[in-house]
Amino acid sequence: MVQVSRSSEHAQNAARLWQEHRHAPFPADLRGAELAGTDMVLLDADIAGCVVTWLNNGGTLAPKRSRILQRCIADLDRVVPEITEPAGIQYYQRLRQLALLVSATLRGTT
Repeated sequence: MVQVSRSSEHAQNAARLWQEHRHAPFPADLRGAELAGTDMVLLDADIAGCVVTWLNNGGTLAPKRSRILQRCIADLDRVVPEITEPAGIQYYQRLRQLALLVSATLRGTT
């Protein structure tokens, strides 16, 4: 039996979630919306940039991108409770889960 390391498991889960996220349509009611002072499209784009970079760099992020990701997680914590449409809630909860998976592998790198 092959044992999978925790970081490898995180990478597999993140890659799976990223595939799901890439194929999910952006919630129409959140296009151009700002919640809790956060532009929802830019929040999505910032996290996507961090995730793609992390996946392409073998699970690492530069300190600046790691800080951006942490800021985005804090933004998600503020905005997700304000989303009212089920599709938007699902979209941003998946994005938050993805950001947390990536962040969990970065402890001590910021």
